[in-house]
Amino acid sequence: MTLALGDVRVVTLATNVPGPVAVARLRDLGAAVVKIEPPSGDLLAIAAPSWYAELHEGVEVVRLDLKSETGRALLRVKLAASDVLVTSSRPAALARLGLAWHELHAAYPRLVQVAIVGRASPHADDAGHDLTYQGAAGLLTPPHLPRTLVADLAGAERAVSATLALLLARGRHGEGQYAEVSLAACAHDFAAPLRAGLTAPGGVLGGGSPQYACYRARDGWVALGNVEPHFQHKFAQALALDGTVGRERLAELFATRSAQEWEVWGAEHGLPVVAVVS
Repeated sequence: MTLALGDVRVVTLATNVPGPVAVARLRDLGAAVVKIEPPSGDLLAIAAPSWYAELHEGVEVVRLDLKSETGRALLRVKLAASDVLVTSSRPAALARLGLAWHELHAAYPRLVQVAIVGRASPHADDAGHDLTYQGAAGLLTPPHLPRTLVADLAGAERAVSATLALLLARGRHGEGQYAEVSLAACAHDFAAPLRAGLTAPGGVLGGGSPQYACYRARDGWVALGNVEPHFQHKFAQALALDGTVGRERLAELFATRSAQEWEVWGAEHGLPVVAVVS
């Protein structure tokens, strides 16, 4: 397959999670990526070094002090030869470096910018993190912390979509444009199933159906995803079950085998049954 972004050059100033994940996707689509890191580097390299290495494979990493004129001059050289700029700093911080959008657009009219921010403007300078955005969207069950970074990863994918849309628009109109991606908005959008009652406690996917649940196996746990009637029928037929199969009967069944044995059995019968990875 011809890589869609094979002739696209990206400069990213974005550290931590959303920016690196987004540009790694752009890299996988063929873009050449240069990442400008501060002299202290990216905190992700300390917190999750193996993931950092994975995300930055094939990425040219350059450390520059953008508070110095020398650093900003080197950045300008990179921007002049690039198509896309990805940022994740607060707009006020970018403005102090002379990187406000109106300044960038005047200097590089074909450059497109995707700005990853916490909250949408006019609140883009507010402080926040994935945890606070999930909390505001109703996705937390205190005191437990989330198992993944919903806002950050959703924001990364949305930043990729925004980049592709801006490049398409530039191809049609010849001029670069600016797009803002709000992580708080992403968390809000990803909480839609909860607001709709689908995954709320007692909802069809929130514990209301015994066919969509986790059950303790002889060792470990099993996730059962028999939402559709044809799966339920196939499941009952494979186990020679008669009538309605309730939660208690399913609990008894799954306790008779190991989680891995149930996963193998599910694959053999074309059913959504897997061992839960702890």
